[in-house]
Formats: sequence, structure tokens, C-alpha cells
Amino acid sequence: MATAKSTRVQPLADRLVIRANEREEITISGIVLPDTAKEKPQEGTILAIGPGRLNDKGERVKPEVKVGDVVLYAKYAGTEIKIDGEDLLILKETDVLAIVNK
Repeated sequence: MATAKSTRVQPLADRLVIRANEREEITISGIVLPDTAKEKPQEGTILAIGPGRLNDKGERVKPEVKVGDVVLYAKYAGTEIKIDGEDLLILKETDVLAIVNK
């Protein structure tokens, strides 16, 4: 399927390559939290999508998401990788909880 120019990874089956959307976390009192104190982000942008999973009949099921979608995903989902100095995440489409409409 589609692959973003910024990654050379082509995911297989129903897997996605996602770049986590980092956001600066500030407490109510205005203190900026350092990276070590932040929670793992659960929002990211899809960079690449596999061709889709196979159903019981051997037919390809097209993914519901597309490259460029901003999604929310399960907290401990996926495998973290580093490509060209960029931290990315590979996860299954079933780990995506929602598409963020902006």
C-alpha cells in the first residue's frame, strides 16, 4: 500500500508505521515536565500502512485508516524502532482506538 517518503519501512499485513506526536506537558501550576517524567504518547501520525490482513477465506481486508491520519492507539501497543535517527512505532491496526478529526 502507501508508504510515506520519510520512512523506508514497508509494514506487512495489517501493521502500521506511526510517528508519535509529542506534546509538551505542563502541570496545572505551569511546571514543564522533562521527557523522563512524561507518559508515553498515545497519539500519532500514520506514515505507512501494510496491504491489510487476510480473512478466513484468504481475501485481503483493506485497512480502515490511511497514511496521514492522526490516530489514538493503545498505551502499550506496538514495537518501537529507530530509522534514520527517528523514533517510530510499528503496531497492528487493531491497536488503533480512534482517528482524530481536527
